[in-house]
Amino acid sequence: MSHSDTDHPTPPAAADAAPVIHEDRLWADDGWTAKVIKNEDDEGWAVAMTLDGQVEPALVGPWTMGRDKKNPKPLDAFAFATLVKTASEVIRRHEQQNHAALHKSTKVASARGRIRVTLDIVPDEDSPYAELAAFDDLGEELARVRVAANFNFNHEVASRWVAGGFAAPAGARED
Repeated sequence: MSHSDTDHPTPPAAADAAPVIHEDRLWADDGWTAKVIKNEDDEGWAVAMTLDGQVEPALVGPWTMGRDKKNPKPLDAFAFATLVKTASEVIRRHEQQNHAALHKSTKVASARGRIRVTLDIVPDEDSPYAELAAFDDLGEELARVRVAANFNFNHEVASRWVAGGFAAPAGARED
């Protein structure tokens, strides 16, 4: 079974996949597990959506009460598909936010034309750092320098770096 990137995160290989379960309060299928749980904060119920192989749920949200107003509504195929779609979107947004935090870019006007300046943070556990780089309109790299992971990157800093001929800015690291 294959999924496009737009569907939802790819579950682990079939050999590692959890068995298919379709129960009223537990539904495991297609790389995801939905578990209806008692909401500790009030009298209601919640549902936790966990991607196979993950410890923490990607999504926890309120769950509908059943007709008896005491027990939760049973899970079904439609509800499960909706939960998978929602949880997948949460994961996708989280990945986009992480990417945006680690990769920044701006364009600077110069005598050479427009130059794209990037800052890519490498979150190494022992020694995190970032790389400041410049590229011309054709994508050719013009310069690259290693800087501290907390380097203050903005359009003004990038413009000064380009105008200064790509000299190592304050905060550059010698490795």
